[in-house]
Amino acid sequence: MEHSLFNKYRTKLHETAQLAKRERAGYLFIAPFMLLFCVFTLAPVIISVFYSFTYYNILEPAHFIGWENYSRLILNDDVFLIALKNTLVYAAITGPIGYFMSFILAWLLCELGTALRSVLVFLFYIPSMSSSMYTIWAYFFSGDSYGLINSVLLEFGIINTPILWLQNSKYIMPIIILASLWMSLGTSFLTFVASLQAFDRTLLEAGAVDGVRNRFQELWYITLPSMRPQLLFTAVLSVAQAFSVSDIASNLAGMPSVDYAGHTIVTHLLDYGNIRFEMGYACAIATVLFILMISVNKLLTMFIRRIGK
Repeated sequence: MEHSLFNKYRTKLHETAQLAKRERAGYLFIAPFMLLFCVFTLAPVIISVFYSFTYYNILEPAHFIGWENYSRLILNDDVFLIALKNTLVYAAITGPIGYFMSFILAWLLCELGTALRSVLVFLFYIPSMSSSMYTIWAYFFSGDSYGLINSVLLEFGIINTPILWLQNSKYIMPIIILASLWMSLGTSFLTFVASLQAFDRTLLEAGAVDGVRNRFQELWYITLPSMRPQLLFTAVLSVAQAFSVSDIASNLAGMPSVDYAGHTIVTHLLDYGNIRFEMGYACAIATVLFILMISVNKLLTMFIRRIGK
């Protein structure tokens, strides 16, 4: 039994060596990327996981404390639980809505002429690339009578005094979600536009011959299955963006926000990593976030592979 297993692994190793020898030019081409990936992505993740089991404050050498950071995070850190809830609510709303909004809008725009489509794509993409959008949304929901929303409501007599939108925990998360959806047409949107423009239209003609009768059947049985790689790529981007929200929350609601209403896992991570310098605890937060994102990505991958089947 052991001898047969040894022969099996030796044969597999020999086949791998032969494949590497035949494809050595390809491996040489991807070697620079793999080197950068290992140095700047894989190694930091591994180091972060290691430090999550230590007490490390930068000034002193790290020392191993086992699961203490994780037990503190789950059992004793009430602010983290608030941040986890806020992040899950934010991701559950902005992730799917932003994803489907990007695809549907790209699908509709691809039905237009080239010149009009180019102008509209540029206009829809602008909010995601402009940092001044935070200032605009802060002006919209300013807590004085000069804020756009308050001024309109006062003008029509709907309210008598200005509402402190960004100082009231009841309004903070809805405002962050609304602003994020407006700014969500970024890389995923452009990817969908490019994929739909490069789509092979002859597949639609073949589908019509095989019994596809309307645009929705074309979308479900032809367009989406042929775009599975792009759908998976944009799904990963959407998950990463949804779970890594921090800038828009801190710019609109401050850090920390009122009653931690706009606090997210990443802002909690930045609090302990960049302000308190409790790097071991910050690495534990990062590891939990990493596991959460990987799990959601796995579920999305399983769902996307079932499209059109």
